[in-house]
Amino acid sequence: MSTTSLISSLFRAEIQSMSAYKVADAHGFIKLDAMENPYHWPPELTEHWLTSLRSCALNRYPDPEATRLIETLRGHDEIPESVAMLLGNGSDELIQLLLMALTPTQAVLAPAPSFVMYKQISQSLNLAYFAPSLHAEDFSLDIAHTLHLIQSHQPAIIFIAYPNNPTGNLFKAEDIHTIINASTGLVVIDEAYAPFANASFLPELQRYKNVLIMRTLSKLGLAGLRLGYLMGHTDIISQLNKIRLPYNINVLTQVTAEFALSHKHVFTEQTQLICQHRQWVFEQLQAHSELTVFPSAANFILFKTAAQQADRIHAHLKTQGVLIKNMHSQGGLMQDCLRVTIGTEAENKAFISALTTALTTIN
Repeated sequence: MSTTSLISSLFRAEIQSMSAYKVADAHGFIKLDAMENPYHWPPELTEHWLTSLRSCALNRYPDPEATRLIETLRGHDEIPESVAMLLGNGSDELIQLLLMALTPTQAVLAPAPSFVMYKQISQSLNLAYFAPSLHAEDFSLDIAHTLHLIQSHQPAIIFIAYPNNPTGNLFKAEDIHTIINASTGLVVIDEAYAPFANASFLPELQRYKNVLIMRTLSKLGLAGLRLGYLMGHTDIISQLNKIRLPYNINVLTQVTAEFALSHKHVFTEQTQLICQHRQWVFEQLQAHSELTVFPSAANFILFKTAAQQADRIHAHLKTQGVLIKNMHSQGGLMQDCLRVTIGTEAENKAFISALTTALTTIN
């Protein structure tokens, strides 16, 4: 039997038709494509961290419940004891757990465009997926269409990224409340970019039993740890915990995250600096009349080029050693769009210089 026949006989059709999630090779580039915090720790903090790692018992399994880490996260985010928590290997694992818990006949809904893993994992599990398009002019929620789909399909889970990725905007709080009240299933508010937004639905967990809030430490400055956390009603979190793989948070992640969050001021200063640089990059982009620049409450900025120029600009930037995210291939509202992560001051200046050169060359 050939491998083609073997694959055809074993794997579901929807898996065979999918494409793997691709991460661009960033070696040798100024990396501004993945919404990472560009700053390293101060040298003295790194030394203290290395000292803390010496006590790690790598020959033993980690705490399966990550009890100390959960308490550290509670203190860091001011999460009430009445709110249950579940940790994941990044937000991706938490999204996967949520969707794995559904029956095959249930539906999932998320606006389009939004975080690609909502759709990709839903499709891999053969779940019906509905994606009401955002308004083209400002990427706000199309409430009328969204409510129509909720009423028609009764989705078991609705994902709302707040701020939204890749558009960077915060949806109106009243629109999200409308969706929550209309839903008969779970509404997951994905607050991956909360450190840059000064907005959160965390206080609403006491009000709504069907709301879950998902966060990550990746954007804060700990992307290499792959740590996400889900918060919500105890009964719901308990059900999801049944399908969480044991020891999913390794001992190095637990110790490092506990250590890092005990130095909150370092990340607060870095976050404030990123927000300041975000404003500078926004103004520099706006100075180019051929670009449409969208306001952002995250650590990246989305901008639109002249028609059919995104691929060319992206390629020109790469020749100059700058890597940003090309959104054009996604089509829809992302046609002609590029997304740049806010880097260090030097990286941001290099990007703007390279972009100016690219626009001059093309025009």
